[in-house]
Amino acid sequence: MSDLASNLSSGLAASGNTGGVLRRALAVLFRQGPSAPASAGRVAPAAASVAPAATPQAQTRQAGAVRFEAVGKTYRSAAGPVPALVAITLDIPAGGIFGIIGRSGAGKSSLLRTINRLEQPSSGRVWVDGQDISTFNDAQLVALRRRVGMIFQHFNLLSAKTVFDNVALPLRVAGWPEAAVRERVAELLALVGLQDKHSTYPGRLSGGQKQRVGIARALVHRPEILLCDEATSALDPETTQAILALLKRINQQLGLTIVLITHEMGVIREICDEVLVLERGHAVERGPVWRVFGQPQHDATRALLSPLAHALSDEVRAGLAANGERVIELRFTGEGGLSPDLQAIAALLGGPVRLLHGGVDRIQGHTHGQLLVSAPVGGPPPERLVAAGLAHQAQEIGHA
Repeated sequence: MSDLASNLSSGLAASGNTGGVLRRALAVLFRQGPSAPASAGRVAPAAASVAPAATPQAQTRQAGAVRFEAVGKTYRSAAGPVPALVAITLDIPAGGIFGIIGRSGAGKSSLLRTINRLEQPSSGRVWVDGQDISTFNDAQLVALRRRVGMIFQHFNLLSAKTVFDNVALPLRVAGWPEAAVRERVAELLALVGLQDKHSTYPGRLSGGQKQRVGIARALVHRPEILLCDEATSALDPETTQAILALLKRINQQLGLTIVLITHEMGVIREICDEVLVLERGHAVERGPVWRVFGQPQHDATRALLSPLAHALSDEVRAGLAANGERVIELRFTGEGGLSPDLQAIAALLGGPVRLLHGGVDRIQGHTHGQLLVSAPVGGPPPERLVAAGLAHQAQEIGHA
C-alpha cells in the first residue's frame, strides 16, 4: 500500500495536478485503507452507513435519488460572508438526466458538490438514497463517493499514467485483485470506445478521448449517480455531441442518475429530462426542459436562453416598412403537441404566406420556437391563429 501511495504521489507531481478534488478524495481513501471489491453488483455502502433516525423528514431509500432540504452555503472572505446557495429545496428523481444552469457565480458547482460532500452545506440537509449524508463519517464518505462518480471539465488525468492505469487507479486504491482490475478496466474502456488505447498516455489523446477516460474512471465502482461538472465546456462542438451521446447511452444502459451543470444551453436541450435554473444562489425556475425552454418564466432563464432565440435579422428588420405585406410573428411554446402548419395558417390569413425568418426545435417531443411570416394585407387579425389553435402566440409586428 505504501508503494501505491508513493506511485500515486509521483503521478500527481508529474502531471502537475494539484487539484484539490482528486487529491482530497484519494486522501480519504488512503486513510481508510483498502476494501475488497464487491461482487458483480454495485458497491454497497460501508456497514457503518445507516439510515437516518426516524423523523418526519426521513426519506424512502431509492438508488440514485437525491433530495435537497433548505440547503444553504456561505463562504467566508476578507470582505465578509458570501452566500452561494440560499434555501434550496429540490428532488432529483432516480434514473434521469437532470441539468442545472445559471450564470457564472450562480452556485451551480457549490450545489453539485454537496451531493458527494466535496462541499459541506452551511445549513439544510442533503439526502442520497434516503440517507442524510451530513452525518457521515470518513468511512461512510468513502462508501458514498464510490456510489457517486464525478467527471470534470479539465479531465484530472495523471499524465505519467497510461489510460489503463488512470482508470485502474481507484480500484487499486480500494484493494481490488489485479485480475479483477484488468477485467473491469477492459469492460469500461470498451464501453467508452477506447478499447485500443490501453497503453496510451493522456498527452497523446484528444480532448474528447481524455473525457472518455474520465468517464470510464468515474464508473469503476458502478455508481448509482454520475456528477458532471461542466464536462463538455473544454470540447469543440463535434466532440461535445459525441460525449453527450455517450452520456445518454450510459444513462440508458446502466440506469444511473446523471446530474450535470453547464452554461451551455444546447447541452441541456440535447440530453436533459429536467432543468433547474439558479440565480445568485436561489432556485428561480425548475421543470421539464421543453417547458422551461418553451415558456421561460424568470428573467434569468430568458437571458440564458437568448442565444438560442431566433432573433429578427438586420436584413429583415431593415425591410420592415409602413406598407406592403404584413409581418406576423408566431410563437410555439411546446404545449399541447402543437406544431406549425403553414398551409392552415395561410388559409386563415387569406392568402399565401412567405416564411421570412425563425426556426423551431423539438425537445422531448414538443415543438417550440418562433416564425416570422408575411401575409397579404386586409386579412383577419393574427390573434385568430391563436383562437384556431394554430399558434400559441401571434402578433403583427410591421409590414415588409
